Amino acid sequence: MEYFSLPRDERKRPLFLLLIPNSQIEEYATIIISFSFPKESHMMRKTQVRSSEVCMKFARFHRKGKVYYGVWEGNFVREISGSIFEDYQILPEQYPMGEVRLLTPVVPSKILCVGLNFRDHIAELGEPIPKFPSHFLKSPTSLIGPEEPVIFPRIARRVDYEGELAAVIKSKAKDVLAEDALKYVLGYTCFNDVTERELTRVQGQLTRSKGFDTFGPLGPCIATDLDPTQLQVQTFLNGKKVQEGFTGNMVFSVAFLVHYLSQCMTLYPGDIISTGTPGGIGPMKIGDIVEVKVDGIGTLRNPIKG
Repeated sequence: MEYFSLPRDERKRPLFLLLIPNSQIEEYATIIISFSFPKESHMMRKTQVRSSEVCMKFARFHRKGKVYYGVWEGNFVREISGSIFEDYQILPEQYPMGEVRLLTPVVPSKILCVGLNFRDHIAELGEPIPKFPSHFLKSPTSLIGPEEPVIFPRIARRVDYEGELAAVIKSKAKDVLAEDALKYVLGYTCFNDVTERELTRVQGQLTRSKGFDTFGPLGPCIATDLDPTQLQVQTFLNGKKVQEGFTGNMVFSVAFLVHYLSQCMTLYPGDIISTGTPGGIGPMKIGDIVEVKVDGIGTLRNPIKG
């Protein structure tokens, strides 16, 4: 912690220097506050207060029996205190990525998924362009983090990958306007909307075919300050690229989806909106490795096991 002396003001009171982040002006805006202290007490302390508005990659991780939130910086993750949804401080502690296990970056109250949003995926299914989003819920029990296995269900015949961009809600949202919607988004992460394709066709609904335990890989981090209309979404199966899409080709933008879905239900901090998959969906088998990669976020990697 750094201490320094400041001149007293005209009324002989010491001044306190507080640094507040403001990314739209400069890295830190400076505010001078005057306090009344005893005559001899004029040693001041400088503190940097971080806000989630600063561009960051947030990670949630496990280390030595405890779960932490941190900021991912290259080959290290730096522990933070406070809330990633409000204000937080970056602590001195940092850990090599090889010493931590990444978890799902949030624990949401709900996962909202959108189908039929990329135009090439709509075309490969032979469906018309929808007038409104087609959405469904996945259970939080479907979520797994990076490197955790997707379990091939005993009753499954065909299990497909569906690589997607997911938005993470920052603050409580209900009936928000489309033009204000992105203010309610903390950042973005990768999602794999794993699907039992045969059940989708036979039963004509998605809750069972997409709701199996482990059918919701999420991660590896939450990246802030991305333009959700300018991102490339790719999926790789055993190292081979099998999907590639550009978010500018989505029928419904992230902003519209937040607006539309908040008309129906209240969105809470940490809730997930997955925005649909591009064309190229296909099956996986036990022993495969599936990876979802999104610009500015990184790669979500999961093995398939029986």
